[in-house]
Formats: sequence, structure tokens, C-alpha cells
Amino acid sequence: MNLTEKQKLIARNALTTVILLVMLPCFNRTRLAGSYEKVGFFAADTIRCAIDLGDDMYSSKGLQTGFNYELLNRFAEDNGKKVIIAAANRNENYLDSLRKGVIDILVTSPSNAMDCTGVSNSKLIGDCAVWVVKSENTLEARKINLWSGSNMQTDEFQQLQNDFNTSFNQHRNVSAGYYKGRISPYDEIIKEYAEKIGWDWRMLAAVIYQESKFSINSRSFRGAYGLMQVMPNTASHYGAEDLLDPELNIETGTEHLKRLQKLYRDIAPEERIKFTLAAYNAGEGRIADCRNYARLMNADAGKWEDIVKIIPHMSDADSVENCDTIRHGIFKGTETINYVDNVMSLYDKFRQICPE
Repeated sequence: MNLTEKQKLIARNALTTVILLVMLPCFNRTRLAGSYEKVGFFAADTIRCAIDLGDDMYSSKGLQTGFNYELLNRFAEDNGKKVIIAAANRNENYLDSLRKGVIDILVTSPSNAMDCTGVSNSKLIGDCAVWVVKSENTLEARKINLWSGSNMQTDEFQQLQNDFNTSFNQHRNVSAGYYKGRISPYDEIIKEYAEKIGWDWRMLAAVIYQESKFSINSRSFRGAYGLMQVMPNTASHYGAEDLLDPELNIETGTEHLKRLQKLYRDIAPEERIKFTLAAYNAGEGRIADCRNYARLMNADAGKWEDIVKIIPHMSDADSVENCDTIRHGIFKGTETINYVDNVMSLYDKFRQICPE
């Protein structure tokens, strides 16, 4: 072998070494990604998650819990896992639960996670959240970052992010002449369940917006929860357990609307919707009292306008206590009157945004 051949051999070996050095990190990433199931990536069949973003219907980022809820479900599905997701109540701290292994992933804001010890953060998910795991769960942290890194570049992710980052302030949008052709991130679910109860889907969307402004994490001081602010006893009646789940919450809420609607079959259709809305807000017993009192006052118990006129009299203790047909006591009713007005107004605006 002459000198020229040796030089060629050395050059070829050097080139091969360089190629291997360049490709090795990619090879390791692929090998690690494929080894999670063997090593025990989230060893159980179910990933337990909590979302603590401090948002609700009154927050400027009130849809971020919903956005991360969708992402957690997709992450679990892509990795062949089931998932349980909870949303933190105000003033609750889930970091201890994470450190103790009660939950596997905590979704929180970057500022909350910044100074936390014993945890490992993911890349920024969307605009304002990180997914946090225990610091020793390096495989889990790497898997989350690999998954988010690949998915955040897709058109599907960008569309999902746009759906949840878009302002759904319908009053402002209509006033500005801004018609998106969409009402919420949940339009398709709303259409499906509105059809089951014979409603215009934009009316059901108006109820949901009035109840929660499309924030799945909304809670009332009375205990109502989720998109349709379903009460715990109502959820129990219909067998619903996870009211954070957007579809289950809407399904439960519409089942309740369907049952309420049947109570007013003796009323004209254009009036029936208003009585159904009133009962959804105040309870069927209160509206039954209103109708009974209207009959005593020689008012039309089948017209919402007449009910509105007699409701102020129902806040008078003397009138109510002397009336045997009023079974639920004093009823101020201002909230319910405003509720029906607001939903009907929203419905008009939604018909402008999504004409059919």
C-alpha cells in the first residue's frame, strides 16, 4: 500500500468518525424515545395530572385550562395511556402532591414553577404554561419535551392554540363588526348536543357563554362547576363524575335542559325557551312558584313578560307568607330576569357571528 492509499484510508476513517459524532445525539434521542415503555415511562396505565393556572371565567387567560386539558388528553393518547385531570381550586398548592407522587404532571405558570425545588420543568407549552414533573423523573421530562417539541410545530397544534387564544368576547366583537364564524373552541360539541334537545346550537352556546365564558375551570360560590355550571346534585342525578370534561359537562347540562323543557309543554315554543332558561338559573321550584303566583294575580302564567312583572311582588314577605301556592319562600328574582335577558341578547349576537 503506497502513501497515497494510506492518506485516502485515513481520510475515509476520519470522515466516518465525524458522521458518527454528528448522528450519535439523534440516535440516542431515538433510542431513548423508544425505550420509555421498557424503562417505565409513567409506569402505571393512567397518568394523573393537575392544572393550576389560576384562571377562570373572569381571567384574561380564562381558556388556558381548557387548552392544556386538550393537550394532556392528546399526550396520553399518543403514549397509549389513560389520563385523569383535575383543576386546582383557588389557594390550593399541588406542588407537594407532585413531590409525593400523588400526581405525575402539574401544569402551572412559568413564574410559579421558577423557584420550585425538587421538580423539573418542561418547555413552555403554548404561551403561558409549563408541565412539571418530579426532578428524578428525567425520562418523563424528556418524553414531554420530545412530544411537545414535535407537536408544537404542526398545523393542528397551531390551530388548537388559536382556538383557545382567540378572544371570545362576543359583545365586543359584534360591536367592532368582527365576525369570526366561530363562537367557541367547543362549537362542534355544542352543535351535537343542541341537536339532541332540538335547540338552535347558538342558543346553547349563549347559555354556556353566560354560565362560564367557555372556561372549563369556572366555579360558583354555590358549587356549580364547568362550562354549564352544573350543580353537584344535578351531576349526581345524571351520573356525571368528571365535570371538568367539556363534553361530559355539556352533555349533563343539556340533559337537564331537556328535562326542564318538558315541564313547559303547555307553553308556546317561543315562550318555552325563556321559562326553561329561568328554571336552569333559579330552579324549577322557583319558577313553579312564579307561575302559581301569576295565576293568583290574574296574569298569564305562560308568558315570561307577565312573570317578570309579578316577580317584584314575590320579594314581599307578607304576600309570600300568606300564599299557600308559594312553597319556596321569598324570591327576589332579579338575577333570573337578567339571566334570561342576557342569554337572549347573546343569542342575537351569536346569530350575527354565525348566520345560518
